[in-house]
Amino acid sequence: MSGHLERFPDDGISRVLCVVAHPDDMEYGASAAVAHWTRAGVEVSYLLITHGEAGMQRTPDEARAVRSEEQRRACEAVGVGSLTMLDYPDGVLQPTLELRRDIARVIRQRRPDAVLVTTWSEEAPWGLNQADHRVAGLTCVDAVAAAGNRWIFPKLVEDGLEPWQARWLLISGSGEPTHGVVLEEADVAAAVASLECHRAYLADLPDHPKPADFIPPMLTGGGEAMGVKHAAVFRAHSLS
Repeated sequence: MSGHLERFPDDGISRVLCVVAHPDDMEYGASAAVAHWTRAGVEVSYLLITHGEAGMQRTPDEARAVRSEEQRRACEAVGVGSLTMLDYPDGVLQPTLELRRDIARVIRQRRPDAVLVTTWSEEAPWGLNQADHRVAGLTCVDAVAAAGNRWIFPKLVEDGLEPWQARWLLISGSGEPTHGVVLEEADVAAAVASLECHRAYLADLPDHPKPADFIPPMLTGGGEAMGVKHAAVFRAHSLS
């Protein structure tokens, strides 16, 4: 059924923090919303938990350098000026208190109105969800709560980082979206360009379709759910 999703309210949204496990995780549709936000003057920051060093057909050290640089270029393609990459090992993420604290620290530093994560469901619309994606998504949910609570991770307050409560949690890749960001053609083109920036990574995946062949149809599907041409859709939770 078309036209049943709500438009994500952009009033009062001046900062968004996107938290994902790997380089390229934001580039499968969600970066279209990022391009839309940054063109409207919203400050968008990325937090990546790993450098994606286990995801290529080359040594981890080489992959780490390649994927980090490709992610920087992908950020530029959609207007993201702040990229933070933690140093957790790719492929073996665990839902530790340390990871929750490190994400909460960045939330308090960036003070976002909305935090965007990828789905932590075992089964995603595209198939079985990868382990790091599940850990990153769910740990970030807990970190959003911890970031707003003075008594969780009190060392952060001692370090000068006062609690911060985001107003929205957005889940990309959910099989049951509730809201969408209506896109313009420039946003769709920027999303394609952002994934194309991961050129070496995609070259190591010989059966991977070209970004221009599947990103626009994906965003068209989101648009059909909203009664518009293109949209990036999310499951949204109001935290106010």
